Amino acid sequence: MTLVILAAGMGTRYGGLKQLDAISNKNEAIIDFSIYDAVKCGFKKVVFVVRKDFLETIKALYLPKLHNKIKVVFVCQEVTNIPEEFNNSSRVKPWGTAHALLTAKNAVNENFCVINADDFYGANAFLKMAEFLNKTDSSSCEYAMVGFKIQNTLSENGSVSRGECYLDSGKYLKRVVERTNISLINNRIIYSENNQEKEIQKNSLVSMNFWGFTPTIFREMETLFHQFLKENYRTEKEEFYLPSVVNHLLDTQKATVKVLETSSNWLGVTYKKDKAAVISKITELKKDGVYPESLWN
Repeated sequence: MTLVILAAGMGTRYGGLKQLDAISNKNEAIIDFSIYDAVKCGFKKVVFVVRKDFLETIKALYLPKLHNKIKVVFVCQEVTNIPEEFNNSSRVKPWGTAHALLTAKNAVNENFCVINADDFYGANAFLKMAEFLNKTDSSSCEYAMVGFKIQNTLSENGSVSRGECYLDSGKYLKRVVERTNISLINNRIIYSENNQEKEIQKNSLVSMNFWGFTPTIFREMETLFHQFLKENYRTEKEEFYLPSVVNHLLDTQKATVKVLETSSNWLGVTYKKDKAAVISKITELKKDGVYPESLWN
């Protein structure tokens, strides 16, 4: 199994390179904890998807740490990494999470999971995904997603966006619907839609971009990205998102997605002020013995 980490984001709301920001007294970032959990669950390779401008920085950090622990590969997501016919030199913003994963195509030949670099998912989430990937045929189009209860994914420091998941009776995904401006207000979880406030139930499952795929996903993604570029290659903001790819595959019945519900609590640093709470929780987890004092020594 391979772990693909999407680490090419620009951290606009956070105000910096949050992928590498230390959250422990051992200079460990959120990425470290994800890799540690993945290694414990039997993952043999990690693929970092990064921007070229900090490739050498992340190599210097992680090649020594992970030596003899897991195979490490780096690929670069650049806005120019698209078919020549669509190249739009004025574009600055990355093309989105699905494009980031697509850049890793040549580095991934086995079942894999893909995660965000700046999200802490917890050991149970990796355990559930490893169990699924280990028993899934690499030629199949049966995929998986780890679903988190929305009440465990909010920030105290501002609104967030989440993909609300709709499931069938067999715990398979029917659709992911993006919800924006989600906040906890008077003990109710509220989001905005068409300038109206609507409520989401606290136990509703949301996607935190923790997906499990077989290599078959890349074929479909290439076709969909070509279609996306035909319509959007001159735009500055439109992005090619993983949930959009998944929704298309579900709508066209080309794939199934099993939803794996986790008991883990999500942690993240959407905003700079979130960092203190994450540091506090990580310190607590180490104190309780969930993680060793130093992950890599």
